[in-house]
Amino acid sequence: MGSMDEGILQEFLAESFENLAQVEQDLVVLERAPDDLERLANAFRAIHTVKGTCGFFGFSKLGTLAHLGENLLGRLRAGEVALTREMADALLALVDAVRLVLNRIASEHEEGSDDFGPLIATLSRLQSSGDERDGGNDATGEGVVAAPHADAAGHAHAEGSIRVDVQLLDLLMNLVGELVLARNQLMQKVASSEIADLPGTTQRLNLITTELQEGIMKTRMQPIASLCNKLPRLVRDVSTECGKEVRLELAGVDTELDRTIIDSIRDPITHLIRNAIDHGIEPPETRVARGKPREGLVRIRAFHEGGKVNVEVSDDGAGFSIERIREKALRENLVPAERAARLTDREWAQVVFLPGFSTARVVSSVSGRGVGMDVVKTNVERIGGAIDVDSKPGEGATVRIRIPLTLAIVPALIVRAAGERYAIPQINLIELVRVEADRAGGSIAAVHDTPVLRYRGGLLPLVDLRETLGVPDRGVARPADRSIVVLHADAASFGLIVDAIDASQEIVVKSLGESLRAITVFAGATILGDGTVSLILDVPGLARHAGITLRPERREAAPEPVSGAPAAAAAPRTLILCRVGSDWPIAIPQESIVRLEEFPRGHVERVGGRDFVQYRGGILPLVGLAGLLGADAGRGPRVPDAGSVAHVVVCERSGRSVGLVVEEIAEIVDERVAARLDGARRGLAGTAVVRGRVTDLVDVPEVLSMAGETRPDAATGGTEGGA
Repeated sequence: MGSMDEGILQEFLAESFENLAQVEQDLVVLERAPDDLERLANAFRAIHTVKGTCGFFGFSKLGTLAHLGENLLGRLRAGEVALTREMADALLALVDAVRLVLNRIASEHEEGSDDFGPLIATLSRLQSSGDERDGGNDATGEGVVAAPHADAAGHAHAEGSIRVDVQLLDLLMNLVGELVLARNQLMQKVASSEIADLPGTTQRLNLITTELQEGIMKTRMQPIASLCNKLPRLVRDVSTECGKEVRLELAGVDTELDRTIIDSIRDPITHLIRNAIDHGIEPPETRVARGKPREGLVRIRAFHEGGKVNVEVSDDGAGFSIERIREKALRENLVPAERAARLTDREWAQVVFLPGFSTARVVSSVSGRGVGMDVVKTNVERIGGAIDVDSKPGEGATVRIRIPLTLAIVPALIVRAAGERYAIPQINLIELVRVEADRAGGSIAAVHDTPVLRYRGGLLPLVDLRETLGVPDRGVARPADRSIVVLHADAASFGLIVDAIDASQEIVVKSLGESLRAITVFAGATILGDGTVSLILDVPGLARHAGITLRPERREAAPEPVSGAPAAAAAPRTLILCRVGSDWPIAIPQESIVRLEEFPRGHVERVGGRDFVQYRGGILPLVGLAGLLGADAGRGPRVPDAGSVAHVVVCERSGRSVGLVVEEIAEIVDERVAARLDGARRGLAGTAVVRGRVTDLVDVPEVLSMAGETRPDAATGGTEGGA
């Protein structure tokens, strides 16, 4: 086949695949709205185009299949027959058959030897109730296709879009990357010299490069609709296989993503939808018995937020079965027993992402929720994304995926360690912290030989970049002050100790060679403005290499900004709202809490001037939080000696549990809070407005430290005030 013929063939294949996708979408919609004549006309024109063009290449098998589909759609369009489930099944099977033949042609330049006899017989039977009217169909179809103005929407779309070879796009992307590098080098040289004529030229180069970069990036951007267009068929087929009735809703399908990102999330989204239908949506009879509509709902929602794209897959089914998850995880030793007692329902839901986890009781072609979710998580993280799940028993579940817009040119922070420069993608950056030398002793400590930073009412594990990478000092002395980059990897946060922090800039991501890709701490390389090569750190890989445990329950525990930073930067935190003393509202970060308990007052025992309670086969010391923080507990209501309970927040420190006694445990909330640290008393991380009330935030590690320092007599006074 000559080069011209090859080019024409590729155009035919591309156009035919697009037409098939159109037919598939229209058929799924027509099942719910059989009177939609516009949809019928679109499907008829699309399949007619496939039939008409395949004759040019002599593809007889393809022509026969397309001709049968065209005849049946023609009769439907003319109102001679009504669309039935059997017809829809046969037409969708036809789409699959034509797609199979097209794939054969694309790979082998032949139609293949697949036998479609049963399908052909079914299509012939379905249209045999009347005259086939081939000539009429052909005449009508050719008239429609030959006149561009007769299909205004399709003609406008053709003018507004262009089909570009992917290799050409990649070449243009590389050229833009080189131009960005040249721009960086030129600007750096101008900034360090006294040449007066170059700034204007440099500024112009900067403007052109930026515009070209944005233009090329737009050519790579595609609406997420290109991913969602195939989902209605998927929902139809999976729900039929599972014996369920499911409706799909799409929102935000015009949200744009880099095409490589769309390709990367196609399989994860597909898997999440299959799981939602198979294991989330209940059978119709069960839904009716529970007061729900017979038809279940799966909803895909995409939107921009914080410089990223969020994709949510939600359903209105039964939600995650926490009991089944807990039972499976403990039976398979996926969660240590000592940790299991501390997990909340939300944290148990995250267990489905552990490798090897499954709640499916029966192995089938449609997996149960949890099967392969670790693979979904891995695929999302590979492109710098994160995944989270939220489930409400009896109401449904939502899986959220947060992914970057593009992977080609990304903003990064440049840091130094032992004279070398490294790039950290800003997608992983939370905050920059500087610890002065004279304060390092009070801010940085060691827990089980692991350095930690006292940070936002908690302990933040620290990783020394020099030591982790094994970078030789090369005579570069460590600075006295500590520069710490606070990062988040998956669902955990940690601090990276570096020698210095340079600046932020856009970097062009270059992949590493095949021999270096096994080094998980690096995500690639880039060329800086002075022409030197800088390695790009893979933050999740760096955390794993340093032994930082990436635990799902840490996701909501991102810290608030430092005093003076804008409150908008604060991330949601799960807080336990309590009352101590007569009317003192406090909030305790959920990540610091093991359990919430209520003990009958009569179970509290006094030994040696301190209060204890027998708890889970051990002894739990109790500390009155009101007295410990200096509240006048005597002026507030005291827990009576009998006939009442002690409300206790159980916290853990260095493997030992302590119960903080409060007057009331009000509620659990997820709030964005920005505490002001100035003027806070010891034991408090600051003050914030929570649920419309000024509330003090408890610094749990500091409170536990205070409880250990307090003499038994003083501790007793506090305990009596609360217990």
